[in-house]
Amino acid sequence: MTSATRDLLEQVIEPVVASEGLDLESLELSQAGRRSRLRIIVDADGGVDLDRCAEVSRHISKALDDSGAMGDHPYTLEVSSPGVSRPLTLPRHWSRATGRLVRAILHDGGDVTGRVVSADDDSAVLDVDGASRVLAYADVRKAKVQVEFRKTDDTDLDDFEEED
Repeated sequence: MTSATRDLLEQVIEPVVASEGLDLESLELSQAGRRSRLRIIVDADGGVDLDRCAEVSRHISKALDDSGAMGDHPYTLEVSSPGVSRPLTLPRHWSRATGRLVRAILHDGGDVTGRVVSADDDSAVLDVDGASRVLAYADVRKAKVQVEFRKTDDTDLDDFEEED
């Protein structure tokens, strides 16, 4: 996608997404056979559920059709929320990860894994094995939320009835 196309699409889509109280996280246009595929990732504090994605998708589709930004070519529009393991690249990503376990690879070659306690515009405070550690975003090369699996004990299964 050319930068001019990207700019045009952002000009059409960003206000629609913002009017729904969401953040435009990414926009990707690619070819899928004869059609173009426009993938849009949106997020918000507290997350975005399927109903909200469907609603904003309808508004984006109308705005794209009204603006002519996609031209006369057929396209498929996909609107979704970021996955669990999306990279933490902006302060708002860190803030939304409060309470979650994250792993950060540092520019100096080290890495740190801890639970996000708080986050502001410049850094996050992590609980690393019971100790607080301030992690400046400028020191982070790459960071992601870690997927945690909870071991199920037998008491969790008591609510299920066995079938004969």
